[in-house]
Amino acid sequence: MALSIGQTAPDFTLLDETHTARSLSDYHGKNVVLAFYPGAFTGVCDAEMCAFQDALANLNNLNAQVLGISIDLPFTAKIFSERYHLGFPLLADFNRDVIKQYDILLHNFAHIDGLDSCMRTVYVIDASGVIRYVEVTENPGVEPNYPALMSALEAL
Repeated sequence: MALSIGQTAPDFTLLDETHTARSLSDYHGKNVVLAFYPGAFTGVCDAEMCAFQDALANLNNLNAQVLGISIDLPFTAKIFSERYHLGFPLLADFNRDVIKQYDILLHNFAHIDGLDSCMRTVYVIDASGVIRYVEVTENPGVEPNYPALMSALEAL
């Protein structure tokens, strides 16, 4: 079961697409949108990250930092970020440590035996580190509910 609203978001450190270590605690004082996506260059994941990029000005106005997290290696994340001109970090959880910590491991992604990824999940974490919104899609082929996510951020 994914973490719940009202819980303190567990801190973590992962490499981003530039091989820079980024921790959730680096963003203390900002609202954070943690967007877990199964993998780069898959149609729905591409659409989701592009939707966050398209909304980046609005998110910045809400003091929100987007962090994309997938099982991809930093090298893949870099090409993915460059292809779509993403203006936010993509974090590489290739060991699936954070995915397990947030309890959103997805076994046999895309019906491929042994390919463990993450459930498509969005957490909104407030400036003090408390989870204020959680959405886990039952089907990884479904994008998050962006209006609900934006409403949660606007309420902070």
